[in-house]
Amino acid sequence: MLSRAAILTGQSSKSLVATCLRTTGTSAVSNQVAKTDDKPSEVGFQRPVRQEPGKVRMGFIPEEWFQFFYKKTGVTGPYTFAVTLSTYLVSKEIYVLEHEYYTGLSLIIMWTYGIKKLGPKLAAYLDKEIDEYEGQWNESRVTQKNTLGEQITEEEKAQWSMEGQNLLVEAKRENVALQLEANYRERLVQVYSEVKKRLDFQVEKQEIERRISHKNLVDWVVAKVRASITADQEKQNINKCISDLALLAKA
Repeated sequence: MLSRAAILTGQSSKSLVATCLRTTGTSAVSNQVAKTDDKPSEVGFQRPVRQEPGKVRMGFIPEEWFQFFYKKTGVTGPYTFAVTLSTYLVSKEIYVLEHEYYTGLSLIIMWTYGIKKLGPKLAAYLDKEIDEYEGQWNESRVTQKNTLGEQITEEEKAQWSMEGQNLLVEAKRENVALQLEANYRERLVQVYSEVKKRLDFQVEKQEIERRISHKNLVDWVVAKVRASITADQEKQNINKCISDLALLAKA
């Protein structure tokens, strides 16, 4: 009966240790989330990760118990306490070594052998299953993260293209302004040409009028002079001209 009680006590202590570890891990995650909620701008939300159990000895004795004895009795303290307590219980027949004790001892040996031989393979298999399960959960997160990253890249490209469109619109505005300036200068040249043509026309008109007036005046003077010259004067002028030509020929 006492062996069963000891086994149940060991199982209860192991469950208690696991519960404490889970509580500690949960509280640590909760504290981390609370800290994250207090300062959301620094870190952001942290996804909960798998918590590893604390270290134990002999499969169920927490490491903290040995550390407690180390401060009081040294390294051999826990083992001395266990041997002394066991010797006291057995010597006082508080714990009777009946047939159930040896049955429990056989079960412990078989359990220890199974743990040593099958435990690593089973742990590796379970870890692999957990990793695959966690990988399936992370796959969707990674896929969504990659999708969001691609969308961010496309958005940056769109913004860059938008900046190019702004430059293109500005270049088109400058081109239109240059076209308007060229059209304005072309019209100025056209106006200058038309005004110059009209001014040239007026100058030419005045020049023609002046030449016509001069011609008419010369013709009128010549006509008056011819009208005032008599036949005798004309004959004398002719003779004078002939004599002058003769003198020029002799010279």
